[in-house]
Amino acid sequence: MSLYLLLLLIIPFVGFVGLFSLQKRADHWAGYVGTVLSMIGMGCSLMILSQSLHQSKVFLMEWFSISGKPIMLSLLLDNQTLLMLVIVHFVAILVQIFSITYMHDEPARWRYFAFLQLFVFSMLGIVLAGSLLLMYVFWELVGLSSYLLIGFWYDRPRAVWAAKKAFLLNRIGDAGFLTGILLLFWQFGTTEFSDLILHKEVFSGTSSVLFTGIGVLLFCGAIGKSAQFPLSGWLPDAMEGPTPVSALIHAATMVAAGIFLLGRIHSFLTPDALIVVTIIGTVTMVAGAYHAIFQTDIKKLLAYSTVSQLGLMVMGMGVGAKEAALFHLMTHAFFKAGLFLCAGVIIHAVHTQDTRQMGGLRQAMPVTFWAYTACAAALAGIPFFSGFLSKDAILIGAFAWADAYGSVALIIPIAGITSAGLTAFYVIRQWRQVFFGMSKIDSSPHGVIHDADNFMKIPIVLTAILSFFMWFSYNPLDASHGWFFQMFSGNVVEGSHGMVALLSMAVVAVGLLAGYCSTTVTQLSGAVSLLKRLHDTIHDLLLAIFGKIRNGLNWLNEHSGDPQREVFLIAPLQKVAQWTYVADRRIVDVIVNGVGYLTVIGAHVIGRFDRLVIDGVVNGLAWLAGFLGNRIRNLQNGSIQSYFVVMLLGVLLLIYLFF
Repeated sequence: MSLYLLLLLIIPFVGFVGLFSLQKRADHWAGYVGTVLSMIGMGCSLMILSQSLHQSKVFLMEWFSISGKPIMLSLLLDNQTLLMLVIVHFVAILVQIFSITYMHDEPARWRYFAFLQLFVFSMLGIVLAGSLLLMYVFWELVGLSSYLLIGFWYDRPRAVWAAKKAFLLNRIGDAGFLTGILLLFWQFGTTEFSDLILHKEVFSGTSSVLFTGIGVLLFCGAIGKSAQFPLSGWLPDAMEGPTPVSALIHAATMVAAGIFLLGRIHSFLTPDALIVVTIIGTVTMVAGAYHAIFQTDIKKLLAYSTVSQLGLMVMGMGVGAKEAALFHLMTHAFFKAGLFLCAGVIIHAVHTQDTRQMGGLRQAMPVTFWAYTACAAALAGIPFFSGFLSKDAILIGAFAWADAYGSVALIIPIAGITSAGLTAFYVIRQWRQVFFGMSKIDSSPHGVIHDADNFMKIPIVLTAILSFFMWFSYNPLDASHGWFFQMFSGNVVEGSHGMVALLSMAVVAVGLLAGYCSTTVTQLSGAVSLLKRLHDTIHDLLLAIFGKIRNGLNWLNEHSGDPQREVFLIAPLQKVAQWTYVADRRIVDVIVNGVGYLTVIGAHVIGRFDRLVIDGVVNGLAWLAGFLGNRIRNLQNGSIQSYFVVMLLGVLLLIYLFF
């Protein structure tokens, strides 16, 4: 079995290396190769699923050692892994099939599909990792892959800016994640999930500041990857990348990694840490839905919707509805991938992302219309669609959690219900703006608008079909007895299913009605515009109040006045680089050069002293010895008279000395 797991990792990595090596020679068939490789991986995943369902297995081998302590390279196979293996491969296949047509005019298709394979490899590594340390390695690879894909059109400044913003904001969350991993290793001497699970009672029954801090730091990884408050700003801007990339990121890979991480570490989160998770998720959920109301960019609305839905999943994890959150992760992967791919078909046909320039596309694009309608209904939480089942499962858990914590805690499920109503509002509003109303086909500068071709139809139709309830539960209003919860040992949060279902349907109905009428009734449309103006007014007021602070931090802005070149967090880093450069030039260089000059002067002084004094004394003694030797040598010349004179002088000297 371990060989099959390694094969799952090797297949996309070989695809990445092969396509990147062949480069332009692989342009025409790169999409087909990537799709086939993902299909092979899907086949392996299904085979592993059939053989290992309800069996938790760990595969270990020594990686390296620290101070004699071995660090293991481990792969963990359980139901959560099996579920994500199938989802990641399935969505990757659909995206690559769709991309064959969508990217057919791109001059560097080989690079695009190579990056997709790297992305799949990185995500599979996160899914299969049996330790937090190994997961972190692939965690960073996912960040690199997202940077490469978001910035695929590197000749577009906005795409480069979005890629940098995503990369930097994720590094902030990843720094906290790594700190949590190191603290966990310091405390328990391991990061293996199979070993840490033995200590779960320590976390569940304590309010220790250390253990709570470890849990919150680990959660920082999810805050970055899953775009939670306050690091959610990168996800809407990531829409600058190709639309199929948006579908892949938002459906089952990068943003899903944070939810998957929470599912893995849920047992290691203290009650206080879970409260932090709940609050962060709730704030993100409501803020994402609120911002989506004002969007006229078809992809940005879906992006803010993803932020909101991820907040809902994080909230579900916080209130203890772990299985419900994972269930929503799965259903959301299908219908959100379908929505982005349908948006890609629309953009490909009308060459604009502004919904105000669309309208009347229902007749020109019937397949896209029905697929978008099914996926939008699932997102809005309409009964008989998958989104209704998974959203309600989380809301049931939230109400049950609020009952245990008291009346103040009801803010959380009420916020969830409110967010569901806002979701229905902006979904129906966008749906009607795009497909109904006055047709703008004749005003299109690109000729007759066409529907999706076969390569585009297959993915959007499949995702639309999977947006219906019957694939997950025979009961259209309750999935608690469906196969998914049975897959997780039937661990279902008990609660008032009927009451929550009725309340959810009522709120969604109000949201749908208000959203539909806001595009037809002048008064309601004016109310939305008024809300937008109020939002802008409050924003401007805050800027005016804190203007001095803002003006004092002007260096935080990009130096270029061109908004297309604005770079988030790059300017302050540039400023820090300038400060360090000045410090290096005026302090470090002065000290180093001064020391150098003093060293050279000292060397000259020492050299002169060595030549004149040391060498002078030695050479002088040698000269003196030579001089005296030469004089004495002259006396030894073989002449009797000379010997007599020397003897006489010697006798006289002795007489002088002793007498």
